[in-house]
Amino acid sequence: MSHNPTILETMRENMVNVISLVPWAQEIGMQVISIERGKVSGKLVWSDHLVADPATGIVHGGVITSLLDNLGGMAVVSALDNFRTTATLDLRIDYMRPAEKGRDIAATAECYHVTKTVAFINARAYHPDTEKIIASASGAFALNSPKGWTAPKPVEPKT
Repeated sequence: MSHNPTILETMRENMVNVISLVPWAQEIGMQVISIERGKVSGKLVWSDHLVADPATGIVHGGVITSLLDNLGGMAVVSALDNFRTTATLDLRIDYMRPAEKGRDIAATAECYHVTKTVAFINARAYHPDTEKIIASASGAFALNSPKGWTAPKPVEPKT
């Protein structure tokens, strides 16, 4: 089966709007930087509202999980020949060090295997200037039936 480039092209053309379809990703300020077949890169700009402990300024682990989960789902979609929605079945996160106060977080996710009903990813989050890994993830995503699916309306970005 040959790859339909319109899925990948559509995702690339709408990188900013892709986040608007996921309100929580929009709330944490997730940004998509690049989309290739099966691989997506993104980032979070450090912000006070992402902090777990005001005394240290360290970003909450749930924010890192959300970043890796969302990029993982996007990596799956970008790897498919035909558009299908995904749902996270399993996501294992290994936290290696805290995301430091005031520093942006970069992340990449790659879909490395797709079956008829499940796709598998690896992802990592890191501070971009050092590439010291903050967290790594592996996950499985259900591939939902494309029948009868209609794209949701994008959520208006907050200003």
